[in-house]
Parts: sequence; C-alpha cells; structure tokens
Amino acid sequence: MEASNPRISREAAPEGPSLRVLGRWTAAQLTLPGVWDGVEASLKAKAADGADGAAGWDLRGLQRLDHLGAQVLWNHWGRQWPARLDLLPEQRAMLERVARFSVAPPPYRPRTLWQRFLHLGELVFKVTDHARDLLRLVGQLMLDLGRLVRAPRDGPWRDLTGHIFHIGATALPITAMVGFLIGVVLAYLTSQQLRQFGAEIYIVNILGLSLIRELGPVLAAVLIAGRSGSAITAQIGVMRVTEELDAMRVMGIAQGFRLVMPRAMALAVAMPLLTLWTTLAALTGGMLAADLVLGITPSYFINNLPRAVMVSNLWLAMGKSVVFGLLIALVGCHYGLRVKPNTESLGQGTTASVVTSITVVILIDALFAVVFKNIGI
Repeated sequence: MEASNPRISREAAPEGPSLRVLGRWTAAQLTLPGVWDGVEASLKAKAADGADGAAGWDLRGLQRLDHLGAQVLWNHWGRQWPARLDLLPEQRAMLERVARFSVAPPPYRPRTLWQRFLHLGELVFKVTDHARDLLRLVGQLMLDLGRLVRAPRDGPWRDLTGHIFHIGATALPITAMVGFLIGVVLAYLTSQQLRQFGAEIYIVNILGLSLIRELGPVLAAVLIAGRSGSAITAQIGVMRVTEELDAMRVMGIAQGFRLVMPRAMALAVAMPLLTLWTTLAALTGGMLAADLVLGITPSYFINNLPRAVMVSNLWLAMGKSVVFGLLIALVGCHYGLRVKPNTESLGQGTTASVVTSITVVILIDALFAVVFKNIGI
C-alpha cells in the first residue's frame, strides 16, 4: 500500500539532479487520510530548498496519473512547463489538457474609493426600493381597510379567523414556555443583587415593570416574527413560485385585499393577546422563583404588583403590540411578494423577512421608550 502512495525522490542523472515522481497520483490515493498532507509537505520542502528549481522532473515511474494529480503538479510548477521534463505521451496529453482548461485565480484587488462609493450608492438604491414598496403596501392596506368598512360582507373573514388561529392559538405553548423561563432567570439574577442591599421586596417592582412594559411585548414580537413572519413570507413566496399570484391577477382578485389585509389584521388582533399571555407566564415564573429564593409569597407578589406598576404600562404594552403585529405582517408580506419564481429567492426572502422583522421590532420599541418615557414611570 505504501509503494502506491504518491511521493517524490531525488536522484542523480548525467544531465543533472532529477526529481522522480512515484506512486499513484490519483484522486482515490490523494484523498486517503494523511496522504494529501504528506504530498503538500514534500512539495513545500522541495520548493523551500530550491531543489525543484534546478532539477528536472521525471514522471515515467508513475504507476498512475489522473487529472487531480496532474493539477497538483501543474500548480506546483507555477502553471508553466519545467525546463527539463521526462514523461510518457499519455502523461503529456493529460498535463496539456489540465494546462488548457485550468484557470488561475484572479489576483486580489482591493476596492478603490470610487468603487466603495458606488457600492454605497447601490445599497441606498436597494433601501429606497424596499421603502417605496413597503410604503405602497401600507397605502394599499389603508385602501383595503376602507373597502372593508364600506362592504363588510365582502371581507375575507374566514381567512382572518384562520390566520388568528394559526398565528395566535398555535403559538401559545412556545410563548408561555419561553416567557416562564425568562421570568425565572430574571428573578434569580435580580434576587442576587437585591439581597446584598436588603431590598428583596423591590423585586416585585423590577419584575413587574420590566416584564409588563418591555420584555413581554418584545419577547412575544420576536417569537412571532421568527415563527409567523417567516411563515407569511414562505406562504406568499410559494404562491409566487407556483404562479398562484399570477393566476389571482388574471382572475381579477386583489392580492392586497385577500393576502395582505387578513394577515395584518390577524397579527394586529393576536399580538396583544399573545403579549398578555407571555407577560402572565413570565410573571408566574418570576413569582415562583421569588418565592423559592427570597421567600416572597405569591399572595404578597400579586397584592403588591398593582401598586408597584401603574396600569398605563399595560396599555402601553398593548398598544406597542398592535404596532409590532402590523409591522411583522407588512414586512412578511413585503418580502413574500418580492420573491422571484425560484427556490433560492424563496429562502433568501424568508431569511431577510425574519431579520428585518426583528430589527424593526427593536427599533420601534426603542422609539416607544423615548416617546413615552414619562408615562407609567
């Protein structure tokens, strides 16, 4: 087996030193464990001591040579023929074939300042294009809502209830579990700091305000963005791939009225309920953890929560949730309608939809925090 391993030996010849290439230089042999590393080390050693620069090459002792072995030798020679080369006609034919079809990688050229400026302009145009389409989607949603108010009997109520079930009811287990665990973790971490100052009773204030005002809405929105926002993009994207959207256009069915509006309304209705559900689960986890760690009983926690947290924080959280739901639905529909009729575009659109939805949720939450900083504090 070792006799067939690719190797290089240096021998003396009347016309000068010669490097004999021996063994089987094939893909099957070169990819064996340890063989490739040995060949690379041998070639680097020959190049380091300058042996291959002055010596000739003799390939006539090769047991077998395929295109991979020929490519390895050709790359080591610097993609040019050595000064002295002894080989068989079939070996020369294979090396000539590799030399003809082998393309050297282009040299790395750093982008100039002008190219960077053009790339920045391209990004600006892409953002502008997305913003224009999203603004058009919002305007169409307003028109569709006006049409629904004028003719409620023609509304897609069955689609609306179906989306509420799939977006809201089926998300209850995962949101409750994540919210409960977040409440437990937050209570444990907070208790370690409050215990140092003897302020254990203030864990009700910290958990109540942070979970009701911020973490509950944001946590529910992030989960729904990853779960339902991606599903919205995938559903509409598949309709693009299967040409259902083209069929709807031919039949005169308004895409905004039947696809965008029901999903936007469903998320606007489901998100406040999911936020309330997630917040309750998180408060339950924090309450149990506070009882175990600090000895604060659930009855004390429940009785002092209304005094520690103003009810305006709950209304602010519900209002934020409605905005989050609308934005998640619009972003999901936006990327779904932009999907091209191929599977690669579908995957890229779904990924972009989730990332954009989560980013938008965090940005809007920061905006709410700045605008309503004096409410409920």
